[in-house]
Amino acid sequence: MFRTRFAPSPNGSLHLGHAWAAIVAHDLARKRGGEFLVRVEDIDGARSRAELADEHLADLDWLGLHWDGPVVRQSERLESYAAAADRLRHMGLLYPCQCTRADVLAAAHADGPDGPLYPGTCRGRDMDSHGAAWRLDMAKSAALVGPLIWHDEIAGEQTARPELFGDVVLVRKDAPASYHLAATIDDAADSITLVTRGADLFAATHVHRLLQALLGLPVPVWHHHALLVEADGKKLAKRRGSPSLADRRRAGEDGRALADALRAGHFPAGISLGTGVGGGT
Repeated sequence: MFRTRFAPSPNGSLHLGHAWAAIVAHDLARKRGGEFLVRVEDIDGARSRAELADEHLADLDWLGLHWDGPVVRQSERLESYAAAADRLRHMGLLYPCQCTRADVLAAAHADGPDGPLYPGTCRGRDMDSHGAAWRLDMAKSAALVGPLIWHDEIAGEQTARPELFGDVVLVRKDAPASYHLAATIDDAADSITLVTRGADLFAATHVHRLLQALLGLPVPVWHHHALLVEADGKKLAKRRGSPSLADRRRAGEDGRALADALRAGHFPAGISLGTGVGGGT
C-alpha cells in the first residue's frame, strides 16, 4: 500500500507552509490510490500542547484534507524509541554526553547541517549517564553498514553522507528521542512508503538512512518539496509570526479555496528549493 504522512508538532499554530506540506503529502497519496496518515509529534516536553494538536486537525479538515485511519501520537510510542536506543547501545554505538549547547558551541571547529559540529568531547569517556543525552558514534556506525544510497523523487539517487552531522544526539536530555530517531522509527511503524517533507530537511535523510540500516528497517522513497517563503526570501516559520491557518479559519476564509490556490501555484510571496545538502550519484 502506498502511504504518505503529515506530521506536525503541536508547539505552535500551523501556517501556509504547513498547509503546503500537508497538501503535497495528501495529493500524492490520492493521485496514487494510497493512504494519507496524520501523526502528531508531541514529545517536545512542555512545548507540546494538546489543544494545538486539536487545532491542527481542525485546520486540515478546513483545508479539505482528510486522513486515513486514526491519528497517531508519538507520546503513545515511547517504548519503541527506548527499545531502538537500547538496541543501539547494545551494539556499542551510543554513548552518554553531558555537554551543554554552550559547551558544543565553544568547542566546535566546524558547522554541520544542524549547526556547530560536535567535536566528540564525551566519546570514549567513562561518565555518569544520569541525565545525559545519548549520541551516535557516527564513524563507528558508518563503518559497520558501509556505503548506503537513498532515492528522492525530485533529486534522484543519493549517496548517504551521515558524517556531515557528526555524532548526532538520538536521545535528548529533555525528550525521549530526537527527531532523527523518532521520525525514522515512526515511518517504519506506519509503513510509510513515501516520506514527504520540505527541502530544508533534505540533509536529515542521510542520518535517517543510516539508522534504517543499523536497525534493519524498511527503506522508503523520499520527496523533498520546495518551501513557501516570506517576501524577504526566508521560509515561513511559527517563530517569525507567519499568519496562522487557525486565524484564517476563524476569520471565515474559505480553506478549500486556499488549498486550491496553493495547488495552482498562487503563493503569497514565493517558493524556494531550500538549502538541502545533496550527494547525488
